[in-house]
Amino acid sequence: MKNALAFTSLAAVAVAGGIAFATLSSAQDSGRATTADAAAAEQAVPSKQITIWRDPSCGCCDAYAEYLEGNGYQVTRVDDPNFDRRSVEAGVPEQGLGCHLAEIDGYYVSGLVPAEIIERLVTERPEIAGITLPGMPANAPGMAPEKTGTLKTYAFGEGGVTVYSNE
Repeated sequence: MKNALAFTSLAAVAVAGGIAFATLSSAQDSGRATTADAAAAEQAVPSKQITIWRDPSCGCCDAYAEYLEGNGYQVTRVDDPNFDRRSVEAGVPEQGLGCHLAEIDGYYVSGLVPAEIIERLVTERPEIAGITLPGMPANAPGMAPEKTGTLKTYAFGEGGVTVYSNE
């Protein structure tokens, strides 16, 4: 009888230990999945870090940078009187140069492109080098207090130049 009681006690301890181990192991695995899920979700969030190379004497570039900051971007301004050469080297067509060049999340953005177009670019992630809003349209952010009317933005890359947005 004593042996049966000892065996039953030992078995109960073993089963309880197994359950505790399984519960602990499951919680740790669940924690790893949660960490992996959080990391994947973090990568899915488009970047808000943007660098702008600009002519140091261009006031609209500062106004544009302030516009982007007002839309939640962290803007790094780099004075570069040769930003146009940098733009062409990045693949911006010469006839499509904007008044500065920016880089965000692996894409180039030339000109006064509205924030919602940039957000769509880094969210959709098309296979292009970047987008450009040529020239200095008077109704673009940085030139006007807010965008008015339509602005035609072009995509550029290995596939050539196409209209990216006309809104």
